[in-house]
Amino acid sequence: MTDIRSIAVNALEDLKGKDIVSMDVSELSDVMDTLIICTGTSNRQVKSLANNVVEDGKEAGIRPIGVEGMEQGEWVLVDYGDVVVHVMQAETRGFYDLEKLWSMTPNTREDADGSDPHQP
Repeated sequence: MTDIRSIAVNALEDLKGKDIVSMDVSELSDVMDTLIICTGTSNRQVKSLANNVVEDGKEAGIRPIGVEGMEQGEWVLVDYGDVVVHVMQAETRGFYDLEKLWSMTPNTREDADGSDPHQP
């Protein structure tokens, strides 16, 4: 069995992607299990990093469901279904802060009164 998560992380490391984070979001999402986030230093590097993920995946026989943002190179998303790779420039990554967003427990309707679901 080929592990797209490992392939993606290795592809990002090969081209010197910065601050690579792999998060298990299976408890927070029904549509994906793993979120991989990486920073590129320029739009050219962001595109190259994302393209390397796609190419290494293809070599292993795995094609992405979709790729978004390759034209601009500010934020490229490579969707493999259970694994989603985000390659972003530092400013964009800092602004959207996906690590924080995906590490938070979502509120439920019962918590809609504004109470903190993390407090007993």
